[in-house]
Amino acid sequence: MDFIFSKKLHLFNVYFSDFLRFTKLYFWLKCIILPPKKSMKRHYFSILFFIRKTKLLKNGEAPVCLRVTVDGQRFEIQIKRSVNLNNWDHKKGFAIGRDAKSMELNHYLEVVRTKILRIHRELEQDNKPITSQTIIRIFNGKSETDKMLLSFFREHNIKCRELIGKNYVLCTVLRFERTVKYLSEYIQFKYQLSDIPLKNLDNSFVTCFEHFIKTKKNYAC
Repeated sequence: MDFIFSKKLHLFNVYFSDFLRFTKLYFWLKCIILPPKKSMKRHYFSILFFIRKTKLLKNGEAPVCLRVTVDGQRFEIQIKRSVNLNNWDHKKGFAIGRDAKSMELNHYLEVVRTKILRIHRELEQDNKPITSQTIIRIFNGKSETDKMLLSFFREHNIKCRELIGKNYVLCTVLRFERTVKYLSEYIQFKYQLSDIPLKNLDNSFVTCFEHFIKTKKNYAC
């Protein structure tokens, strides 16, 4: 992934000259870096709640487990709830009874189900890889932190500065650093943020950044 991001940043800078030829930059971003999103692939997806009858807890109850299956691959976890063996409907996957404990458990199962469905839907909408393990990791709050544009860009520039005289010349690195400076000012101006996720870099971002450079920095293409 770092190689892909480095390629994005490198191409972004190649077309950032003193006169900012954004016509070419836009073309390359649109045709090479930012191809149209592919249509969403539909996955077989299911959610199941079940109990482990062979691994009873000290209180004699069975732990309740969650199984998420995507395209035949399944991943299971315990959800920190338990139930009496006689109070569980194995076919429907919920507790039997109108007592407070059974009703609380069933309510919690619906909350978990709703959250899993939302995670799956968001992964589909973002065209991200969908696996049962990924869904469970996000459910447990272990999703990967988004890479940030300016943060990654600055790391890229530090490495480039270390290679002056080998792979880069000083004026090129200074141009890279000027790009970061203007991007930082634009992000603060447009979004009132110190940085944005790399995944938010799209054609609209580039054209708006071009407008910012022309109007606020007095550059002409």
